[in-house]
Amino acid sequence: MTQSSTASHKTLRNFTDKLPTTITPAIQRLSVGSLIGQGVLIVSGGVVRVTGSGLGCPTWPKCTAESLTNTPEMGIHGIIEFVNRTLTFALAAVALALLVMLWNMRKERKDLFWLAFGLLAVIPAQAVIGGVTVLTGLNPYVVSLHFLVSAALVVVSMLLVNRTYGRTGATSPREVSRPRTIVRHLSVVAGVAGYLAVVLGTLVTGSGPHSGDSTSPRMELNGYVVTRIHVVPVYVLVAAALVLLILIWRNGRGDMMRNSAILLFASVLFQGAIGYWQYFTGIPVLLVIVHMVGASLMLAVGTNIMDVALRRGHDSVSVSVSQDR
Repeated sequence: MTQSSTASHKTLRNFTDKLPTTITPAIQRLSVGSLIGQGVLIVSGGVVRVTGSGLGCPTWPKCTAESLTNTPEMGIHGIIEFVNRTLTFALAAVALALLVMLWNMRKERKDLFWLAFGLLAVIPAQAVIGGVTVLTGLNPYVVSLHFLVSAALVVVSMLLVNRTYGRTGATSPREVSRPRTIVRHLSVVAGVAGYLAVVLGTLVTGSGPHSGDSTSPRMELNGYVVTRIHVVPVYVLVAAALVLLILIWRNGRGDMMRNSAILLFASVLFQGAIGYWQYFTGIPVLLVIVHMVGASLMLAVGTNIMDVALRRGHDSVSVSVSQDR
């Protein structure tokens, strides 16, 4: 080993020695930041679509053939599209920071390390899919894939938040006992129904009026029919969430499950109300954006209740959080 490589190895070792060996508040904040950021990315993508800014930057990876960033000539559409692209880089930086801070825990907390790795690995792929979206003139099927990858990143981020805060995973405490089988099954039904509603929602969007650009193609689907298909899992979700809330409330399953059920039911009502409101008012821009907020929320709360209901932990073990910043 040469002298220079030895010095580099020593420098790297000195750096890793300073990294956390337990969960710190900084790691927890980064996980929450990732979750919020992934939701914001979904909403910003909705803003791009409803404002017709999908081709505000008409090429990729640059914004124009000559400029990496938007130019004044592009106006507001160029700004909106470039901000949406920039968010991806910001989220990649957060994921990288998480991965680095979890380095010393990669063996003891493989769950955390690989969730963070997944976030970092998928974000560049998401950027490439975004590029394909632009280069195909906002093909609605590619746009849907672009959204669904973002949806998956919300799910991963929610799992990461639960584990960094010790709500689920190997270090999670059990408040009373593991949820009863019917509660676990209903939690899974609710979560899967929520995911299915989001997936089918992309068909409604792809056949709707907000294409991202006036020249972009739309899915050759009957909007009325796909909307009716889309609401089927929504009805299942509402029923499952209501029954879950009643069962958990009556049987006192613990604060974590009760709060998760309340949050799920409230989110379902909110998202359902917005969905019907926008449908019967001609899909106005503002309500579409609010509906995107609701979609991000549904992905998070659906993942949360499944994760809490199916968690594995040890009754006597709680998460250790270092006060290191």
